[in-house]
Amino acid sequence: MLATIASKLSRRTVLISGASIAGPALAYWLNQYGFDVTVVERADAVRSGGYPIDVRGTAIDVVQRMGLIPQLQAAHINAQKLTFVDAVGAPIGVIRPEALTGGVSGHDIELPRGALTSSLYVLTRDTTIRYRFNDSIDTLDDDGAGVDVRFKSGAQGRFDVVVGADGLHSNTRALVFGPEARFSHYLGFCFNLFSVPNDLGLSHEGVTFAEPGRMAGVYAVGDSDTLHAFLTFASIEPPFLSDPDIDKQRQRTAEVFAPGGWEVPRLVEAMQCSDDLYFDTVSQIHMPRWSSGRVALVGDAAYAASFLSGQGSSLALVGAYVLAGELATHADPAEAFTAYEQITRPFVEANQALAGGGGGFLLPRTSEELDARNQALLALQSSESAGSHGEQSRRVHSLLQLPDYTLRQGAQFART
Repeated sequence: MLATIASKLSRRTVLISGASIAGPALAYWLNQYGFDVTVVERADAVRSGGYPIDVRGTAIDVVQRMGLIPQLQAAHINAQKLTFVDAVGAPIGVIRPEALTGGVSGHDIELPRGALTSSLYVLTRDTTIRYRFNDSIDTLDDDGAGVDVRFKSGAQGRFDVVVGADGLHSNTRALVFGPEARFSHYLGFCFNLFSVPNDLGLSHEGVTFAEPGRMAGVYAVGDSDTLHAFLTFASIEPPFLSDPDIDKQRQRTAEVFAPGGWEVPRLVEAMQCSDDLYFDTVSQIHMPRWSSGRVALVGDAAYAASFLSGQGSSLALVGAYVLAGELATHADPAEAFTAYEQITRPFVEANQALAGGGGGFLLPRTSEELDARNQALLALQSSESAGSHGEQSRRVHSLLQLPDYTLRQGAQFART
């Protein structure tokens, strides 16, 4: 059916900026529908490694239709427990991760981010899709009939459609829609991610310690000798936006976490000399429209949900599927973008709203909130069901039923 559809489509050209999750997923589906696809990525290769991410709910249906379930299940982390400890390391509560996230054990998939990005790249690299690494968009000129693009490398091209899939700090969004500050909604937290040796002997589990306004944690992906470490803290104003100096980030974090209980001093020391430190604000992107003319956004570039929602990767996969299907269904990109947004926006907004509950549980801001969280932990660990936030999350993860674009397009072509 896909080959039949592709043969009846004109060879429309699409440039996608970003080769993480949304970009390659969109490229895959567009290629299936017969588009001429180019993906530009400023890095020199698809990034490997990375912190754990989740594919849940409707997004599972997307990767199943892509034939990726076996590869992703092979990389499944299969986390068994999340332990909350006090300042001396004594357990306050131990829960299954699904009790907090609303994930469905045996169905949803948690895996290293790099495992998903690599699987998407491998799926698309040996096709007619062209990847341009070590390059990015410099200028865009949409004249209504197409988009003229100049790349940082000096190369130029003209495309029927351009899609920004370039993340929270999207260059495409800035070029077409305006400064990030116009759309970024800061959620009141900053975080540091880095690697540390697994001196705690952890396996398939996470451990977290919270004090009012700050949280430290480590996460073991399988039986690795390395842990993912997190230092997250509350801040009224987002620091370093105008001066993203790495040394200032380290200094500010060290000040916030001094003094600290549990393993905090060791984690702060490791953060100070880490060569893979990633620092950012916990923010979402909210936009009144995800498209302008022949340019559209997908994934974090359009609707970042933040790690507190646990749904960023899933939204990227679902958004890419719908956007590709609508572009294949409608000859006019504006009509395709409108349909993409109408179908996807309610799902996006419901999933973005999950971040509120996740933040209050993982990182209480006050002593009262921390005490309430600890009491809730006692109830959660004595129950096999998910908590109220987990139950709500589970419903929201699957709110959208995927359209079947092969059937829709088959009917459309039969009428033409």
